[in-house]
Amino acid sequence: MDTSLLLIITGTGAIAFYMAWSIGANDVANSMATAVGAKAITFKQAVLIAGVLNLVGAVFVGSHVTDTVRKGIVDVTGLDSHVLLLGFVASLIAAAIWVTLSTWKEMPISTTHSIIGALMGFGLIAGGTSAVIWTKIGSVVASWVLSPISGCIIAFIVFKIIVKLIFSKEKPVKSAKIVGPVIIGFTAFLIVSSLFLKTSLSTNLNVSDVESLMIAGLLSIIVGLIGIILLRKIDDTKTEDYSTVEGIFRKLQIITSCYVAFAHGANDVANAIGPVASIIPLAQGMDIGGTVDVPVALLALGGFGIAIGCMTWGRRVMRTVGGRITSLTNTRGFSVDFGAATTVLIASKLGMPISTSHTVVGAVIGVGLARGLEAIDLSVIKKIIISWLLTLPVAAGTSIAIFLLLSLIF
Repeated sequence: MDTSLLLIITGTGAIAFYMAWSIGANDVANSMATAVGAKAITFKQAVLIAGVLNLVGAVFVGSHVTDTVRKGIVDVTGLDSHVLLLGFVASLIAAAIWVTLSTWKEMPISTTHSIIGALMGFGLIAGGTSAVIWTKIGSVVASWVLSPISGCIIAFIVFKIIVKLIFSKEKPVKSAKIVGPVIIGFTAFLIVSSLFLKTSLSTNLNVSDVESLMIAGLLSIIVGLIGIILLRKIDDTKTEDYSTVEGIFRKLQIITSCYVAFAHGANDVANAIGPVASIIPLAQGMDIGGTVDVPVALLALGGFGIAIGCMTWGRRVMRTVGGRITSLTNTRGFSVDFGAATTVLIASKLGMPISTSHTVVGAVIGVGLARGLEAIDLSVIKKIIISWLLTLPVAAGTSIAIFLLLSLIF
C-alpha cells in the first residue's frame, strides 16, 4: 500500500468524526429543539439525551449495512477504486463543510441531502451526467415539498384536536384526564410500531408485521391504562387551569423528543457514517460490491462525535427551530414531535423520500399556523427554505472542487 492510500485510511477516523460532529451540531438538534424551546428540558439535558439515544439507536437498532454509494446516487460502473476512494473522501468532506456552514448560520438542513448533493457532484466530475442516477435526485427534490407539508398538516391537526377536546372545555384538566390516556396510548403505539415494523430489531426477533402491530396495540392499551391511573391523581377542581394541562404534556413531550432522537440514530446516523466505511476496503484495493458493513466501532465513534457536535454547536439550530419560527408551549411541542414522528414512520414504511429535519421544521410551522399566520416569523422560514434549495448545488460544487484538488495531490 502506498503512502497516499495509507494517509487516506488514517484520515478516515477524522472524516468520520467530523461528519458525526456536523450531524450532532445540526441534524440531531432538531430532535430536541422543541423540548428545549418549550422548556420541557434544559439544553444540557437535551445534549445528554440526544447523544446517548442516537448512539443507542445507531448501534443497536440501526442497520449496520449501508449502500456504498449513498442510496445509489452514483453509478460506479467503469470507475476504478482509486477514483471512487477520492470521490467518497471529497463527498464526505464537502457534505460536512456545508452542514457546518449551515449550522454557523443557524439553519436546519438535511445531512442526508448534503451527502447526496456531494456525491452528485463527484459523479458529474468523474463520470459525466450519465454517472448520476437522476431519479434519486428527483426524489430528493420531491422531499423538499413532501416532508415539510406532511409534518405541517399532521402537527396542525394534532394541535387543533388538543385545543378542541381540552383547552376549549370549561374544565381543561378534567378533559385532559379523558383525552390524555388515548393520546398517551396512541403515542406508545406509534413508538413501538416504528421499532418493530420492517426494522433490524424485528428481523433479529423474527417478528412479522402483523405480530409487530399486535405487540404495539397491546402495549398501547397497557400504557393508556397506566395513563388513566396517573392522571386520576391530578386535581381538576380549577377551571381554565391551562398550566396543569401543559404540565401533563411536558412529560409526554420529553418522551416523544426522546423517540425522535432514538429514531434519528436508528435511521440516519448509520447511513451518514456508512460511506466512511467504504473508504477502508477501497484503500486496500478491495471490491466494495453493493453494500458494506459498518463496524460498530465506527458507529460508536460517530455517536461520540454526535454528542460533541450537539454539545458545542447544537444550541444554534435549536434556537432557530425551537424559538424563532414560532413560540412553543409543551402542547405545541408535543404536536410537533408527534407530527414529525408520524410522518417519518408512515413515509419510511411506504418508501417515500422524507427528511427528518425538513419534517420537524414543517411541523413547527404547522402548530404556528394553528394560531394564525401572524404567529409565524416568515423571514426565518424564507431563510430556511433558501438553505434547503442551496444544499444540493453547494454540496455538489464543493465536492467537485475537493475531488479535483485531491486528484492533483494523489
